[in-house]
Amino acid sequence: MSAMTRRGRVPALVSAALGVSLVLAGCGGSNVAGGGQTGGAAGGADCEAYTQYGDLSGKQISLYTSIVSPEDTPHIDSYKKFEECTGAKVVYEGSKEFEAQLPVRIQSGNPPDVAYIPQPGLLQTLVKQTGAVKPAPQAVSANVDQYFSETFKSAGSVDGTLYAAPLGANVKSFVWFSPQAFAAKGYQIPKTWDEMVALSDRIVADGGKPWCAGINSGEATGWPLTDWLEDVMLRTAGPDVYDQWVAHQIPFNDPQVATALDRIGEILKNPAYVNGGLGDVSSIATTTFQDGGLPILDETCYMHRQANFYAANFPEGTDVSENGEVYAFALPPINTSGSTPILVGAEFVAAFSDRPEVQAFQAFLSSPEWANEKAKATPEGGWISANTGLDAANVASSVDKLSVEILQDDSNVFKFDGSDLMPAEIGSAAFWTGMTDWITGKSTTDVLTFIEQSWPAQS
Repeated sequence: MSAMTRRGRVPALVSAALGVSLVLAGCGGSNVAGGGQTGGAAGGADCEAYTQYGDLSGKQISLYTSIVSPEDTPHIDSYKKFEECTGAKVVYEGSKEFEAQLPVRIQSGNPPDVAYIPQPGLLQTLVKQTGAVKPAPQAVSANVDQYFSETFKSAGSVDGTLYAAPLGANVKSFVWFSPQAFAAKGYQIPKTWDEMVALSDRIVADGGKPWCAGINSGEATGWPLTDWLEDVMLRTAGPDVYDQWVAHQIPFNDPQVATALDRIGEILKNPAYVNGGLGDVSSIATTTFQDGGLPILDETCYMHRQANFYAANFPEGTDVSENGEVYAFALPPINTSGSTPILVGAEFVAAFSDRPEVQAFQAFLSSPEWANEKAKATPEGGWISANTGLDAANVASSVDKLSVEILQDDSNVFKFDGSDLMPAEIGSAAFWTGMTDWITGKSTTDVLTFIEQSWPAQS
């Protein structure tokens, strides 16, 4: 959710054609184990799913990401099987300066083979401004077509060409609550927005504060409110208008956007509703994103809207389950006449080389084998994929399982996080600033006009 550093265009690298078959080392002999060391066949049936990648002994693939220690360990562990069964060696490099340094490395002619891109907007920038990103090879395209919904494929595409397969994913349309507190108070999980408002009023009548929130996130302060607005836009204006808004086919300050933001204000700017356990309405801006939902644990707050990944912020040992101390329910619909789209996000795998071993690694990362290996390598939970080949039994927590079930339900309609699709000047800058200004007192009209006026002219 940080802005892409805009750089001058560098000479375009020769792109691999989208339809060209994945060229791999020959599969006729035994695969070679040992993480890039030659000599010694891999272990039988355990490597059967990896024979498609061939013998890559002695080949190295450089991987660059924003994920640093200790969060990098599950990622490194997730491709050990690939290394053992193919003989390739993946050289992992994580950096907190990833988004600033990646374009510098591209410009200097020293890009990594593969990078994990945190937002589609950054992918679009890299494709259009550098020409260095390789279109996805045929094996990756086939996996994306088979295992991912169109929403995720579209987010990894630029002008109709697939460049990057999804990696991890998240489900954003959740409200966190305490099942134990709800049961003790006789509260029911709301099925509609009106029921949620009625529940909020009941909590107030019982002497409580129904909602808590925090949007402080350093340079990214304000981003949690962008998710709020996206979710409510889907519920008030519908998915078609949402798509128009994200693509700037309607202005950012369209009356339909104002309606959605005012609907949020009925909750987050209501002093009777917020900010339970943390302060008044103004405390939302100064409370960190990580702390925003913690008052649920001591019942000074009862509801907190945030994505599935928020589970990681509760203290170690917290019972996160259907009957536990905390859990999550789907943010209810406002218009109950049809299905309510679910807001989602993801990271993506981009390649800057089309060497056979790089294409093989890309294909592996888009496969069910990798998704399940990654889930098993994350025993503490907090990670899911939209890959329909992921077995929900392999994810660690009950919220993770719920999220996987949602992502694999064919009846659900998914819409990608709007700020991640918008130009960086908006999605990672003006949108954040505007939402922070709004919660600290600026009017809906002034804030939406500011964001509209910040939209880059070329878009």
